[in-house]
Amino acid sequence: MNILLIGSGGREHALAWKMTQSHHCDALFIAPGNPGTATLGTNVAIDINDFEALRQFAVDQSIEMVVVGPEEPLVNGIFDFFAQQESTAHINVIGPSKNAAQLEGSKAFSKHFMQRHGIPTASYAEFTMDNYEEGKKYISTHPLPIVLKADGLAAGKGVIIALSHEEALTSFEEMIQHQQFGAASAKVVIEQFLEGIEVSVFALTDGKNYQIIGHAKDYKRIGEGDTGLNTGGMGCVSPVPFMDETFMDKVIQRVIEPTIHGFEKENLEYKGFVFFGLMNCGGEPYVIEYNCRLGDPETEVILPRLQTDLVSLLAAVDNGTLEDVNIEFNEGAFATVMAVSAGYPGSYPKDIKINGIETAAKDTKSIVFQAGTGFQGDHIVTKGGRVLTVTAQGKQLQEAVKNAQKALSNIQFDGMYFRKDIGYEFPA
Repeated sequence: MNILLIGSGGREHALAWKMTQSHHCDALFIAPGNPGTATLGTNVAIDINDFEALRQFAVDQSIEMVVVGPEEPLVNGIFDFFAQQESTAHINVIGPSKNAAQLEGSKAFSKHFMQRHGIPTASYAEFTMDNYEEGKKYISTHPLPIVLKADGLAAGKGVIIALSHEEALTSFEEMIQHQQFGAASAKVVIEQFLEGIEVSVFALTDGKNYQIIGHAKDYKRIGEGDTGLNTGGMGCVSPVPFMDETFMDKVIQRVIEPTIHGFEKENLEYKGFVFFGLMNCGGEPYVIEYNCRLGDPETEVILPRLQTDLVSLLAAVDNGTLEDVNIEFNEGAFATVMAVSAGYPGSYPKDIKINGIETAAKDTKSIVFQAGTGFQGDHIVTKGGRVLTVTAQGKQLQEAVKNAQKALSNIQFDGMYFRKDIGYEFPA
C-alpha cells in the first residue's frame, strides 16, 4: 500500500525506518520529512497543518494509510477532516478524532477523564483569569513542590515544578496574566507533586481493543545526573528494569484498560497510539499525562525493540483484527542517546554542518535517526535543538548505552553535546 507519514523529526525517521521494513509498504511519502526520511521514502513539502494540501496529495497518490507523527495536527482535527471528505473517508488515518485528542490537547480534559474512570493520578485544581485570586490562595497553602501545567499544547515546555510558594505564584502570574505560553496557559492546572520514577508505556488501539507495543524511560534534564533544565528528551532505555510483571499488571488493570474502556463509554473515536506517561510511586502507577501519539525520543528506542511488522499492526487497527495480533520483541536491551545543539534547551545556532553520520550508520549495532536536521546544498546541517539520536542494542542495558555512545563518537558538529549517563541508575 501507499503510505503518507506526517512530520519531520526523529520520531518520523524511526517510523519511516520501521514501516519500510514491511512488505505491505509499497511507497512511503513523508510530509515534510527530513534528510533521514529522504533515504527511506519521498519527502513532500507540505506543512503538517495544511489539511487540504495533504488531502489532495493523498488522493493524487492513491494513499491508503496516513500515519500522523506530531500532536498538533491531531489536536487540530486531521482525523475528522479526512473522515468527513468523500475522497478520503476510506483512508486509514492513524490518530484519534479531534474530540479524543483533547486527552493531550487539554490537561483539564484529561484530568476530568481520569477522574470519571477512576484512573490514578495526582490531585489537582484548575484556574483561569476568572478565578485568578482563588488560584493564588490555593497556591499559598499548597504543599511543596507545586506542579503548574499550561492546559493546552506548549511544545513540551508548559510544565513548571516550583520549589517555593513564591516561585509558584510568580509562575502562575506569568502563565495567566502575561500569557507565558500564549493561549495554552489561559487555563492552568495545579497538581500535587508525585515522588517516584517516570516511565512511559505505549499502546495501539482501535478504540475498543489494544496492544502494548513497548515501554521506555526518558531522560528529560539537560545535565548528567538529571540536573539542569528540562528538555524534550536526552535519551531513553528499553526495556526498563523495574517494569516487571507485577508492576505491568497494575498498569494494565488500573490505567490502560480503564482508559480504553473510557474511550468506548464516552464514544471517543480513537484509532492510533496512546502514550501513557506514568510515575512509579513505590510500586504504584499514577498517570502524569496522556499523549495521543508516540513520543520523541521514545519512538527511536521502542520501534527497534519491536519485532512485529508495524504496518500490519496499523492495518489491524482499521480492519478489526488488532486483538488477534501477536506482539513480539527483539531480545536484549536498547538505548538511544540524543545529540543536541550548543545552548539547547535555550537559544542555539542553526545551519551547523554535521560530519560522520554515514560512518556512524555503518555500525551494525546502531541506528542513526535524524531529528533536527536539514539540507544546505549537499550537506546535512543542524536545524533544531535536538539534532539526532543514535539507538543501539546490547545484551544488557549498559552495553546498549556504550554501543550508542561509540557510534555517536563518529559524529561531529560544532557545539555538539550529549549526556554520557543515560541509564545511569541501572548499573550492570
